[in-house]
Amino acid sequence: MEPVSLIMIAVGLSMDAFAVACVNGLCTVQKKYNYALKVGFYFGIFQGIMTIAGYLSAFYFKTYFTVIDHWVAFLLLSGIGLHMIWQAYHQKEISCDVRNVDSHRALLTFSIATSIDAFAVGISLAILEVNISIVSVVIAVTTFTLSFIGVIIGKKFGYRLGNKTDYIGGFVLILIGLKILMEHIG
Repeated sequence: MEPVSLIMIAVGLSMDAFAVACVNGLCTVQKKYNYALKVGFYFGIFQGIMTIAGYLSAFYFKTYFTVIDHWVAFLLLSGIGLHMIWQAYHQKEISCDVRNVDSHRALLTFSIATSIDAFAVGISLAILEVNISIVSVVIAVTTFTLSFIGVIIGKKFGYRLGNKTDYIGGFVLILIGLKILMEHIG
């Protein structure tokens, strides 16, 4: 996989985690750097693990999909991207009415929720036969970094940023899906 495509996928997948980290940074009472490390760790680990889980689940079925692999990758990435955009459009405001964003249980829940799209991307990566070790590490490190930054930004600018990151992440995933489709068709 080309480094530019890998970075775009990693950043696109990290946008949900970044947005949640911004809100968590806004809503936490903990010291921002300690909390930022904790959020980054949780979100990064889960993004990497879910990418591998999606990859492994699809790996055994890929012989059935070789004829339509580029369409499957396009549909998965575009569907995830459209869903992110739809969610961002329908989210009206940021709310701190969540129960204890600082708890391990809350962070575990947020981590799972923000990494479900990584599972779907892992499926499409198996179809493309990428080196999942490298890809999952890049996704995990990117998510850690952006989540860490998200908490810091959320502490300072949370209400001003809003849901713009989900729009960006959605558009990036759609563009990657289109790129994969065009490479296999053309």
